[in-house]
Amino acid sequence: MKNAVTIYLSLSLLVFASCSNNKGSATNSNADSVVQVETGTDTLDARKARAELSGTKADTVVKGSADFTTSGDKVELTLNIECPKKANQSVAVHFHEHGDCGNNGEGAHGHWNPTKEKHGKWGEGAYHSGDIGNIKLDAQGKAQFTVSSDRWTIGGDEKTNILKRAIIVHSGVDDYTTQPTGNSGSRIGCGVIEEMK
Repeated sequence: MKNAVTIYLSLSLLVFASCSNNKGSATNSNADSVVQVETGTDTLDARKARAELSGTKADTVVKGSADFTTSGDKVELTLNIECPKKANQSVAVHFHEHGDCGNNGEGAHGHWNPTKEKHGKWGEGAYHSGDIGNIKLDAQGKAQFTVSSDRWTIGGDEKTNILKRAIIVHSGVDDYTTQPTGNSGSRIGCGVIEEMK
């Protein structure tokens, strides 16, 4: 009888240990699933978009790109512009309502202003979500500019979504006061913001 009890206890311990190991495996599987979900979320957080800039006027070369990357609750813009005709000068850059560069950039319509604020200088008082401002070009007519904002999303709601907007490069500088455009001159460059797959 004593042997039967010992065998029963030994078998019970083996079954318990086996169940404990299975529970551990299930927990690890769930942990792996959580990691995969988090990785998936990180992928969503890292959404990217780009606009390829090109000239709208036959007599003015404009090239460049605007690259957007989501980082946390902000979107970072890195803008590269090349416009030799405007070397050592500044040009105004804005986001416009529509992703249409037709008719020399006029298809983009007015400044993108989803919050219905006055035109102004980025980060100071009231300003449009697309009021990037003046970019100083070097002796070769090139510039790189970086800014980030929580006013923008890549594929978010209508008040923040930058996709299918146009980036317009103007021939002049923004005075930050004239409504609603900043008296920035004609549209010499344009690009449509598209999500990168």
